[in-house]
Amino acid sequence: MTFNQRQVRESNQIVFGIRAIIEAIRSGKEIESLYLQRGVGGGLLNELKELLHEYGISAQQVPVEKLNRLTTKNHQGAVAFISPIIYQKIENIIPEIFEKGETPLILVLDSITDVRNMGAIARTAECAGVHAIVIPAKGSAQINPDAVKTSAGALFKIPVCRHDNFLQTVKFLQESGLQLVCCTEKTKDDIYNPDYTAPTAIIMGSEEDGVRNEIIRIADHLAKIPMFGEIESLNVSVATGIILYEAIRQRRSE
Repeated sequence: MTFNQRQVRESNQIVFGIRAIIEAIRSGKEIESLYLQRGVGGGLLNELKELLHEYGISAQQVPVEKLNRLTTKNHQGAVAFISPIIYQKIENIIPEIFEKGETPLILVLDSITDVRNMGAIARTAECAGVHAIVIPAKGSAQINPDAVKTSAGALFKIPVCRHDNFLQTVKFLQESGLQLVCCTEKTKDDIYNPDYTAPTAIIMGSEEDGVRNEIIRIADHLAKIPMFGEIESLNVSVATGIILYEAIRQRRSE
């Protein structure tokens, strides 16, 4: 599947019961989130855990009360949600961009947990011509119907790449010739300094914690949005739009 050919699903689908989840995984369904009852074991559950390890799928151990809130049916200690989109791998997308003779513009979202922010960011990114969005497998907002609705359908159009080893994925972008422009308050330089006409990955962090320090340390450029009012920060979706369109302004001026 190329980065502009994507299968669309309309909404998240809940799957409960160990055997049903096993079959969903084996049939190639994209697991958005998976919850297992804490303290429960057994042969079939062990089979599921082996399958999770084989496919690189993360699961959260939760109390039975949480599972009971998700479904009143017999869940057997396991509830999963299937994603409305198909996640892709950035390792497959970057070569395709270069082969097309285009200059990559990738958006990296570090721990953006609000689904509406995720949707709004995806909408702006698609409008700005961003080639792909990269998110961590853990600590990121679910791509659920709320996110899709807020994105005005953009999440069906722009590739979203979800990776377990997030730091290694960011390093891959850098090793592939993309400069890492990290949007952070931990600098005196502003967003107008970098040259975005070069292959670029723009990295945005959560409003609470910002971009993680290990990514800041390897970034090629640290950049902040100039602030002149009394409020010290912008909503992350607004901030993303500002820096993306500075990149677009520079690229259109070439």
